[in-house]
Amino acid sequence: MEESVKNNQPDSNGKDFHFFVWIRVAGAIVLAVALIWGVMKLIDWIRPSGDHQPAETIHSSDADYPETTETINTMAHDATPSQTGAMNPSQHGVTSSKTAVPASRAADSGSPEATMPPGVAFVDALVAPMDYELNNRLWGWRPNDVIEFTDNINEYQLGVLEATRRAARVLTENISRTGSTAAINKNLERAMNSFMIRADRYLFPSAESQYLEAIANLNRYKDQLIRNEESFFTRTDNLVPLLKAMEELMGSCDENLVKHYEDNGDPVSTFQADNYYYYAKGVASALLPMLEAIEHDFNKVMVTRNAADIMEQAIESCGHASHLEPWLFVTESNLNGIFANHRANLAAHISHSRFYLGLMVESLSM
Repeated sequence: MEESVKNNQPDSNGKDFHFFVWIRVAGAIVLAVALIWGVMKLIDWIRPSGDHQPAETIHSSDADYPETTETINTMAHDATPSQTGAMNPSQHGVTSSKTAVPASRAADSGSPEATMPPGVAFVDALVAPMDYELNNRLWGWRPNDVIEFTDNINEYQLGVLEATRRAARVLTENISRTGSTAAINKNLERAMNSFMIRADRYLFPSAESQYLEAIANLNRYKDQLIRNEESFFTRTDNLVPLLKAMEELMGSCDENLVKHYEDNGDPVSTFQADNYYYYAKGVASALLPMLEAIEHDFNKVMVTRNAADIMEQAIESCGHASHLEPWLFVTESNLNGIFANHRANLAAHISHSRFYLGLMVESLSM
């Protein structure tokens, strides 16, 4: 009998030990979840989501347009059919929160931009994202740091740079010229070449110095526009290449946001998914003010071709993409799970904006 009791004792101790371990593991998980929840609540308390505008979002906010929602709705109601175009946001599958006519911001006679020549708004929108990253971002330009302490902002800045490069090229080669045989504006040519310097170059010359020089040359071109010494041609054949360049860039981002395997067959790692996310967000944040400026400068063309409402949808989707901001880190959860899959969430808005840009190209090309 004593031998039987001794033989059963180890099994009993083993079961008790496993039960003890699992209780502790479950307690640790509950504690970790509670801690994360508490930190998120603390962040929300310190930085309320309703009043917070991400540092990355440097485009013009609704505060730049002092009209209240009621005033905007009144303007849309009183506008003539020729001003509104037959805008129906629901027909594109997205319910727009903006019910004003797309040209409401451009047509505001009290706005300083309304008195400026065409192109000034676009140049300002082209300059603003890179100017913020170089002069206002903490630690400035980061992709060329010898020791990289961050990677999310680095990828974000690379996205901003790529969007700026493509827009600067189209501005230089198409929008500022009457045709392919016309002379290229020297300030724009210098700006375009300066933006092509590698983002990780830190000496002889550094990326920062070249990008700052590019911004200075763009501002010189803007001054020429204000003095009516240079032109900004708001023709359809100039707008289409710009929209195509934006659509192609968003298509590349969309592909990286939805793919599960790299070109070599390896699964997309968590770290690479994180990079794809912030690069695409940088692209969206840089394109948003440009789209708003296009809405202003090319308004007559878009209204004539019934593309103004489509532009409004593209701006709204791009705005949603630029405002997505994970609380702690980018998660790659199952699409059917209870946690967020941030890449998929961003891909939805990027894809919508890309679709509307493509639709606009088709409308303008008819």
